[in-house]
Order: sequence, then C-alpha cells, then structure tokens
Amino acid sequence: MAISDSLDSSSIGGATTTTTTMSDSDRNLSLRKSQRPAAIRDANDVAELDNSATAVEASTESANSIARNGKMIGNGDNHAAGLDIKFAYRPSVPAHRRIKESPLSSDAIFKQSHAGLFNLCIVVLVAVNSRLIIENLMKYGWLIKTGFWFSSKSLSDWPLLMCCLTLPLFPLSAFLVEKLAQRNCLSDPVVVLLHVIITTAAILYPVFVILRCNSAFLSGVTLMLFACIVWLKLVSYAHTNYDMRALANSADKGDASSSSVNVDCSYDVSFKSLVYFMVAPTLCYQTSYPRTASVRKGWVVRQFVKLIIFTGVMGFIIEQYINPIVRNSQHPLKGNLLYAIERVLKLSVPNLYVWLCMFYCFFHLWLNILAELLRFGDREFYKDWWNAKTVEEPVHKWMVRHIYFPCLRHGIPKGAALLIAFTVSAIFHESILYALGMSYIWLRAMFPTRFNDPGSV
Repeated sequence: MAISDSLDSSSIGGATTTTTTMSDSDRNLSLRKSQRPAAIRDANDVAELDNSATAVEASTESANSIARNGKMIGNGDNHAAGLDIKFAYRPSVPAHRRIKESPLSSDAIFKQSHAGLFNLCIVVLVAVNSRLIIENLMKYGWLIKTGFWFSSKSLSDWPLLMCCLTLPLFPLSAFLVEKLAQRNCLSDPVVVLLHVIITTAAILYPVFVILRCNSAFLSGVTLMLFACIVWLKLVSYAHTNYDMRALANSADKGDASSSSVNVDCSYDVSFKSLVYFMVAPTLCYQTSYPRTASVRKGWVVRQFVKLIIFTGVMGFIIEQYINPIVRNSQHPLKGNLLYAIERVLKLSVPNLYVWLCMFYCFFHLWLNILAELLRFGDREFYKDWWNAKTVEEPVHKWMVRHIYFPCLRHGIPKGAALLIAFTVSAIFHESILYALGMSYIWLRAMFPTRFNDPGSV
C-alpha cells in the first residue's frame, strides 16, 4: 500500500500535526498490482509459496504498525487493506513446486529439526518416572538418610581437609622450578626430573592420606577429584613451558623451521598466569585465554539453582533406588546367575540417570558457572559424544595435546597412541573409583545396620 504523510504546519510556534491519508489513485494502483494475473500465474517470478504468505504477514504487520503508531485508518482504508490481503494469494497459485521428501524419511530425517519430538519424549519421560517415584514412595516410604552423605566423621575429617589445603604447594613448587629454568639456573634434564617428582607426589600424597584415614564418602571423593585435577594441570604446565622454552631457544638460534610455524615463541613464567590457570575451568595451560567482556550475574544465579536441583535429584536416585537394590542383593558369585543379571539390569537405569545428572552438573553447570565468574571465554568443556561415530571423536583436549600428539611426534603408530591416551584416562577414572571403594568399606563399618549381609535377600 502506498501511504503518504502530510504535515500541517499552520500552527504558531512551530508545532506540527501529522495525518496519514491514502489517495484514491494510490489505492487503485495497489489493487491493480494485486490483481495482475501474470504475476500470480508465472511460477518463474515466484520462487516459493512461502513468499506469498510472507507478503500477507507483511501487509498485516504494516496495518498493525500503523495502528500502534496512532495513525487512524478510515473504513475505506480498512476495506482496501482487506482487499490487498485477499488478492495477495489466489487458489490458482501452484501449491506443489518442487520434489520434497517426508520429514521422517531416511533421506531427510537428519536434515530436519526434531525439537518437538524431543520435547514430547521429555514429557513422556517425566510422566513415566513421576509415576514410578510416587509408586516407590507409597511402597517403601522416604529412605533418604543424611548418614550416608554427612556424619560426625565426615565433618571432623581434618587429615583430608588439611591435605586438600596443602595441594597448592605443588603448583607453587612447579612455578619455582620454571622460574629457575627461565634464569638458566637449571638444565632441562633436571627440570624434567623435578617436575616428575612434583607431579608424582601430588597424586600419591592424597592416596596415602585416604588409606591411612579411612575417609568418609564425600571427603575421599572430593580430595581425589582435586588431586587428579592438580596432577593434570601440573603436567600441562610443565609440558607447555618445556615446549615454549624449546621454541624460544630455537628462535634465539635463528632456526628457520621454528619461525615458519605460526606459534608464539615468547617464554615468560608468570605467577599471575599460573594462579589463573589453577582456578580456571581448563586443564590445558597457556599464557593467555580468551576472555568475555563481563559477568552475567542473573545467568550465574540461574545456573546455581539448576545445579542445586540436579544435585538433589542425583542424591535422591542414589538413596531411594540404588542403595536399597544393593543392600537387598545377593553376592554375585554366591547366588543365582540369573538373579545377579536381573539385579544388574535393575541398577542400569538409575545408574544411567545418576551418570547423566553428574555429567550435566559438573561438565555443564559447574564449569560454566566457574567460567562465567572468571570470564573464561572458551566454553567447549565437552564435545557431542552422543553423536560420536568412533572412539577418537570425543577425546579431551588435554589427552590430544599432551598424550596423543606427542606420541605421534615420537613415531608411535596412531592406534598405539590412541590406546595410550585411553589407558591414561582409565587410570584416573579408576583412582576415583578406588576412593569410592574405600568410602564404601568405611560406611559398612560405621553403619552395619544399613548394609545387610551380602548373602541376605
């Protein structure tokens, strides 16, 4: 529609009033344009049927915007707007214009968005599990007890607390070693030996404390988690500084091969960068990281609320489902094999839910909260492992940077390098499970009534 604005500036003092009118000639021109049969019948001028719908929406939005701006349209103008929409799309326009597949066909299923089906699955999953939760509560009652998670021993477990507070001594020692290496006070073999001693002590010292103290559940797992993170960070810190020192020496000697690579050859040992690296949600050390502009406080609060909710859901599943199944199960090597398989299959579903909640709480919620508070820019803490076609795709950046690629550079075959990377990953997962096993032994000794004899049903 052609709309003309006329200004009436006859008032004194420069005040103007705006009125909107549409001339008869403009209205007739608009109707003639809408009624042109060639523009409608010619399929080459119109690419898609959606363009006509877009034109209708644009006309409607134009009329709505005029009403919102306080510009009144008379009855004749409203009638003209209706005619304009009426002639915008005729029944003679072809509805089928090109070859298309059904959305759920095998050729197009992965090219469509399935957000609606995903939401439907979530609704069904919530409904089914809500019924099971209500049925479990009606049958067994509330089984959650704080003694499994917190007790007088866990609150007074000072050896593990002191061990956790002394873990920063190992990064400080690594910093002193690198500072001496920067000043050429230590040779490279000595630096490597000192870093091996520091990293080994950082992982064995907490294990020794846990074995001597028979730690509580949360205390032992938390300490081993921190110890593993410190070990991984120290290895990355030593390895990266060793490589930067080698690049800096090559650049000083005028090595052409090192200058051709697009790598920062500057070697600077900064205590500030080490402190930021130790608290940042990353295991790969570098002198600088991409940073965000500011901290979104409201976003952080929402993520904290989600973290509390999903942590509670995880604890509820463990106490209400997993622990009763384990307590009432026979020993797998002394009972019926089919019964043992049935118990394992019954544990598989709640274990899957706990694993998913743990992954979401730690790798998504907690690491994103920490990154937001520290303005850490790179938020790719995990890859889409649920879409991985091979075991090579979801490998962590630390494994690729400090295990996989160094093995390839030293001439190790690709398959052997991949096996070494996954072996290192398995060792650290088993160390955490070992802490869980020690905690389970302590729980059986402290709460014998809650853990029945393995042979009882």
